Amino acid sequence: MNEMELKYGCNPNQKPSRVFMENGSDLPITVLNGKPGYINLLDAFNGIQLVRELKKATGLPAAASFKHVSPAGAAVGLPLSDTLKKIYWVDDLGELSPLASAYARARGADRMSSYGDFIALSDECDECTAKMIQREVSDGVIAPGYTEKALEILKSKRKGTYNIIAIDENYTPDPIERKQVYGVTFEQGRNELDISNELLANIVTDAKNIPDDKKRDLLISLITLKYTQSNSVCYAKDGQAIGIGAGQQSRIHCTRLAGQKADNWWLRQCPKVMALPFKDEVRRADRDNAIDVYIGDEWEDVLREGEWQKVFTERPEPLTREEKKEWLSKNTDVSLGSDAFFPFGDNIERANKSGVKYIAQPGGSIRDDNVIETCNKYGIAMAFTGIRLFHH
Repeated sequence: MNEMELKYGCNPNQKPSRVFMENGSDLPITVLNGKPGYINLLDAFNGIQLVRELKKATGLPAAASFKHVSPAGAAVGLPLSDTLKKIYWVDDLGELSPLASAYARARGADRMSSYGDFIALSDECDECTAKMIQREVSDGVIAPGYTEKALEILKSKRKGTYNIIAIDENYTPDPIERKQVYGVTFEQGRNELDISNELLANIVTDAKNIPDDKKRDLLISLITLKYTQSNSVCYAKDGQAIGIGAGQQSRIHCTRLAGQKADNWWLRQCPKVMALPFKDEVRRADRDNAIDVYIGDEWEDVLREGEWQKVFTERPEPLTREEKKEWLSKNTDVSLGSDAFFPFGDNIERANKSGVKYIAQPGGSIRDDNVIETCNKYGIAMAFTGIRLFHH
């Protein structure tokens, strides 16, 4: 099939809409179920590139949770601790496959943003991963293939309308890509940059040691940024993104946004938060929302009289500013990537507050000396990659 008609484009008024291959070849995908839309396919094609690169760089199965053409989370298939299983709501699923662990991590990085996501999987979707996907609110999934049981499970989702896409593992896109804006055609070479450990060799700070597992996390952050709308910054830890800041005009705002998401990820693991007395009938999405409000500055919205009774069996004590500060201080050895250079040391100051000890960024600012000096103040090891990763 060379083309596929779509219901509409980005918005219902944007018709007609289709995807097609300009070179006359067949589309590299097969829609096994559902009817994906324009934005679904943008997320699917960006997501599948991301997870393929993660697997190539790490040798591990990978998953991504995409929303509005940026990843909400991306991860590789490392085992989950009991704490992570609980905060990701998968502690009742038994032993997880590596691919299921990857998606649990990708979904769990920022569950508020992942609500209604499009999923990308690097490997054939297995039954364990399908069961996890089945109970989440999601628009669809793309993978190289599906086991018979996984396909059966996914086809039952959303009353049989769930979008399931298989992609040809051998598909290689043309080296030149094009798009139109305002009737004008833009053309450029595809970003085929190989992101590997060689990019982390130029360490410019006093601290020189970046352990192998932290290099892995830096690669995860950089590959994630390659498919994140710019400006973008990504915090990563233990094989997954934990905070992604996308599409900010200011680098420091991007660093703050991603840092706040990383802080929220860590605060969800605070014993006081994990012990919140939810009513049994409260859904996971509503629990996620309640937790997000509880750990934020507007905690009174979920604890005031008449509100807490909707989700809790008893009114929890607030998580105080002092308790937050103490718990956040325990988050260490975080890695951070930036898609372009840091212009000032204020980005490092903010990153340090979220436990960052390893940074990869292009370098090349006229204030590199200030950025390096700030890293040295906190004992942060920083590599200049020499490459920019803008994505639009």
